[in-house]
Amino acid sequence: MPKSEIDKFFAKVDEPKRSTLEEMRRRILEVVPDAEQTIKYGMPAFLKDGWCFVCIAPFKNHINWSPYSSNVFVQLENELAGYSVSKGSMQFAIDKPLPKTLVKKLIKVRLAEIELQKAAKLAKKAKK
Repeated sequence: MPKSEIDKFFAKVDEPKRSTLEEMRRRILEVVPDAEQTIKYGMPAFLKDGWCFVCIAPFKNHINWSPYSSNVFVQLENELAGYSVSKGSMQFAIDKPLPKTLVKKLIKVRLAEIELQKAAKLAKKAKK
């Protein structure tokens, strides 16, 4: 799905959520410039080598960050103080993007986890 699908999604979002989502997209792409951009489960999603490393989505009173892994939040527990975090997502203000340093950490932890999952998958195939 081309980048324009996310553009269409953002175009339907009211301010200030739209500007926050657009800034989050820029920050994600600063970390992973070649990320594939698509819509998954009705949310803008970013993938690396076909693996989703984050979805972002607007809700009534917050923006949601979903890394498709609860382990990411466990590893960064101290950095996430002050944010509402559940097993699979983190909420932040509709008008305040996550800090660039935190975005980078969230993505790096998730990408490292994906690399481990890919290696495990290859090892499992090799045993067959």
